[in-house]
Amino acid sequence: MKREKEELVNIRPLTETDLEAVWHLKFKAPDQSYRKWNAPYFYEHEIPLSAFKKRYLQDESIPQKLYGIEIDGDIKGTVSYYWENERTRWLECGIVIYDSRFWSGGVGTKALNLWIDVLFTHIDIPRIGLTTWSGNERMMRCAEKCGFVLEGRLRKVRYYQGEYYDSMRYGMLREEWRSLPRNIL
Repeated sequence: MKREKEELVNIRPLTETDLEAVWHLKFKAPDQSYRKWNAPYFYEHEIPLSAFKKRYLQDESIPQKLYGIEIDGDIKGTVSYYWENERTRWLECGIVIYDSRFWSGGVGTKALNLWIDVLFTHIDIPRIGLTTWSGNERMMRCAEKCGFVLEGRLRKVRYYQGEYYDSMRYGMLREEWRSLPRNIL
């Protein structure tokens, strides 16, 4: 999609009032095309707004693990992280832009770069991982543009709509992040 202006992209912790917007984007917005790309081989059941808010507000670890992607002042997606194995400091991150009008224009790359900076700045880890599937070429390009390195390809382990896809495992080491052009002063 060609845009006439560059969007202002920001990430920030979600507020309680943002939760309804995120829930609406995830479950009720007319544009649900993100579901075809965001791990579609896992089915996510819709939960009531009250349960969505309750889970977010009662689990104290969620707010630090889930930020909103703000585009020109409106929440349009989220960035997140989870521990693959917290004991061994194995952290994975992810990104979802729910509104397809903001795909393929650099918004995801900007948001993911900001998230990587937050994670390496605030969490003592040597590496950030990102896992996607070979059917999501935009996500693979985004990861590579941000400086992630393809570390592994698990062949034909994702089955979706009658076809097998590969699981794509990317990683970035702290020293690689430090040497990115945007981090060298």
